[in-house]
Amino acid sequence: MSQDDYTPISCDLHSEYELLALHRTPVTLHYRDEEGAEQHLQGRVTDVFTRDGAEFLRLETEAGTAEIRLDRIDRVRKH
Repeated sequence: MSQDDYTPISCDLHSEYELLALHRTPVTLHYRDEEGAEQHLQGRVTDVFTRDGAEFLRLETEAGTAEIRLDRIDRVRKH
């Protein structure tokens, strides 16, 4: 998947992600990687941002920082 095939998410969902970042909420994030395989990460949401025409969520994990494209997120479970 390239940035060219980014599919914008709803404004309501985007607002939810921004609130998670504002409160640095710990979550388990279920998403699809670039090959479409299901993945999950645990960490704190620290930012929602735009780069190269796509929107991302930044997650601070025990292993470091992960950036997940918003249209690849399937589910977010708050802790």
